[in-house]
Amino acid sequence: MSDQIKHECGIAMIRLRKPLQYYIDKYGSPAYVTNRLYILMQKQINRGQDGAGVANIKINTSPGTRYISRYRSIEPQAVNYIFDKIQKKYKKARKLGGESALFDAEWLKENIAFTGEVWLGHLRYGTHGENSIETCHPFLKQNNWRSRNLVMAGNFNMTNVEELFSRLVELGQHPKEKTDTVTVMEKIGHFLDEENQRIFDKYKNEYSNEQITAVIEDELDVARILRRSCRDFDGGYAMAGLIGNGSSFVVRDPSGIRPAYYYADDEFVVVASEKPAIKSAFDIDYKEIKEIQPGCALIINKDGSYGEQEIMPAREKKSCSFERIYFSRGTDPGIYRERKLLGKALIPQILQAIDFDLKNTVFSYIPNTAETAFLGMIEGLEDYLSAKRKEVLLDGKPHLEDLEELLHFRPRVEKLVSKDVKLRTFITNDSDRDAMVANVYDTTYEVVRSGVDTLVVIDDSIVRGTTLEKSILTTLDKLNPKRIVIVSSAPQIRFPDCYGIDMSKMKDFIAFRATMELLKERGMSDLVDDIYEKAKSGDVMDVNYAKELYEPFADQEISDKVAQIITSDNIKADVKVIYQTVENLHKACPEHLGDWYFTGDFPTPGGMRVVNRAFVNYMEGKTVRAY
Repeated sequence: MSDQIKHECGIAMIRLRKPLQYYIDKYGSPAYVTNRLYILMQKQINRGQDGAGVANIKINTSPGTRYISRYRSIEPQAVNYIFDKIQKKYKKARKLGGESALFDAEWLKENIAFTGEVWLGHLRYGTHGENSIETCHPFLKQNNWRSRNLVMAGNFNMTNVEELFSRLVELGQHPKEKTDTVTVMEKIGHFLDEENQRIFDKYKNEYSNEQITAVIEDELDVARILRRSCRDFDGGYAMAGLIGNGSSFVVRDPSGIRPAYYYADDEFVVVASEKPAIKSAFDIDYKEIKEIQPGCALIINKDGSYGEQEIMPAREKKSCSFERIYFSRGTDPGIYRERKLLGKALIPQILQAIDFDLKNTVFSYIPNTAETAFLGMIEGLEDYLSAKRKEVLLDGKPHLEDLEELLHFRPRVEKLVSKDVKLRTFITNDSDRDAMVANVYDTTYEVVRSGVDTLVVIDDSIVRGTTLEKSILTTLDKLNPKRIVIVSSAPQIRFPDCYGIDMSKMKDFIAFRATMELLKERGMSDLVDDIYEKAKSGDVMDVNYAKELYEPFADQEISDKVAQIITSDNIKADVKVIYQTVENLHKACPEHLGDWYFTGDFPTPGGMRVVNRAFVNYMEGKTVRAY
């Protein structure tokens, strides 16, 4: 993606289903499980580079033994930093107890941190606000009763933080922050406390307090806690939690917006935001990895038994399609296939844009995430040429020279754009800064025929258009092509995403800016004012009024205006922009239909409220987030 956007965080969880000594004996290392978590997190590093955290819980420790360990970091390579610190614990074990101590699970659990049976890792993208150690997951709610401790990490955004905060206040709490992370943890923590109290009251006349503690740990109804906690959540979420007794869970929103997958056998239960991470860490077949269903929680009890339970009734599944287009790793076989289909689906539009002149067209891509869509695009061109050859051979009478050319012709494919390491500038003058930005990308010279060739360059999405305008088009124009066609494998991004992506202000979207310019040019300010009045009339829960802004225009009209906006006066080539259609997006990704940033069809009431507020903010010149 040429326009960098921060997006959805990553989670990783491992629960051992056998005693720790089993793994030390079988795999010959006290760090075997630690290394599996490290791989899970490194293979999801694309999901968060602003910070990371790891937590570990030991099950059935004696009173007086520390049983919860946690490290968090915002260092540049936070995952390596954390695991280097954990590695030092094993060095400490060797120093304290000798070589034999490293292979004694009972001694390790008594003396060394991060040697428990339950692990939780998190990778953070700070979409809003500060990036500090305090904002890194996992979060910890502590208590002297083991079964009241809660460790949480998640990949989530809530649209109704104000409402959730008010509910906590109504319960008598005094939350320290008004953020979705704190309100979610405190809400789940509240019902965890109530569940503890419910079981205590049930048995208080039968057992001593010490005996009841053990009963509570065995009888905690995690599904009941989550049902009471999640019933008024509005947003996209995959939330993971560890309870001090050793129980754990991962709960997913009813629309399945955020991804969560798991694998289980007689040794492990493993959860991650992406399938390839589980595949790499445990070397298993993809078919063994399951998806946590929307509205359900994967619950792992203290004794290691596990299962999915419904927490909220599932809605129509609206899994985030941006996961498939860009966010998730392309090594997932399903995502790889879908990205190729997205590239292939653009062929009819591309052929029209180049007037079917393949001889004088060079095809390329914006590195690096658009490469798979590019491969699909080339496959689509090959299919088109194959069909044309068949048509000519069956129906025409070509001359021998024409036939030779037809049979041997191949699309001209070149790597035209290369991304250099980040350039630093110490100059504050805007024109000088723009000149520096223009050199972030470099190009391959002497492969384009000056004034003759058309360049077709595919990107996976065009969000703000800034990098295209300031860097890529300038770089490509140096080759002196006749025409430049920029192709997006994603549709036009028209609306904010309140469920995770760092896209919260409508003015940031070039498709929105293009539409507003078209409305202004055509004297339709009354329509804009009317939509503004409707949007600010209240917290509308079921209508996205901002959709009306786009109705007067065909998609290509907006795309053509985008092309005008990103083409500066010094660009000599003719510039055209092509976007994927929503229809073809759904054909390529039929099981991931979350498309609200393209269509405005938000899957939750809070989403509708947010988009109207975002448009009001734009009209009033406010630059704050709308949720």
